[in-house]
Amino acid sequence: MIETSKAIVLNTIKYGDTSLITTCYTQSSGIKTYILKGVLKAKKSKIKAAYFQPLMQLNLTANHNNKGNLNSIRDLEVTYFYNSIYTDIKKQTIALFLAEILYYTIREEEQNNTLFKYLETAFLWLDTHDTISNFHLLFLLNLTKYLGFYPITNTINNSYFDLLEGTFTNKIRNNTVTGNNLMQFKKLLGINFDILHTVDFSASNRQAVLSILIQYFQLHLEGFKKPKSLEVLKLIFS
Repeated sequence: MIETSKAIVLNTIKYGDTSLITTCYTQSSGIKTYILKGVLKAKKSKIKAAYFQPLMQLNLTANHNNKGNLNSIRDLEVTYFYNSIYTDIKKQTIALFLAEILYYTIREEEQNNTLFKYLETAFLWLDTHDTISNFHLLFLLNLTKYLGFYPITNTINNSYFDLLEGTFTNKIRNNTVTGNNLMQFKKLLGINFDILHTVDFSASNRQAVLSILIQYFQLHLEGFKKPKSLEVLKLIFS
């Protein structure tokens, strides 16, 4: 079936000497994987390898096959050329990390307009703002809203946060967040990107909150893998 849809690039790997395989999150059909035959040697083609960098936003016309099969792209255009994500080392690192997170997280081949809109607007925000050291933290926390396990905050004044249950509690269990780490984690709850610059994290606090969020994803998403780019991200923001 031929479909035209917005798409966000999550992962691209080389296939053979001249081709690529790319996985995108599409607005119309969720996760789709495409084979780009000969794209590395085609000099005049409208479909260029440079368009398949992490988080690139595209408008695709593609042949979508049955689930599990590779699809093909007939035509595309870049819907938004980022001004700084691929030139700023911090933003570039964040983009690589978040693309890897999404690649391991989203598996559904179905439409989810609210999730797609969140991704689209969040990455535009990243591209157009300068104070972004905490962006990936709030992005991950807010992503849990769309994945179904955002923290339940009606008991937020309790002493601990239970990562497995996603609730604040007064009982210490396995996988609970306590003390200063809990206080830092709470700073992100209920805020949006436009006030993110007011959140004051030291480098060590930022690393602690990131570790909490990664553990939270691991506990709630079966098969979730710790991103390979995590160590690079920690190094850049240390």
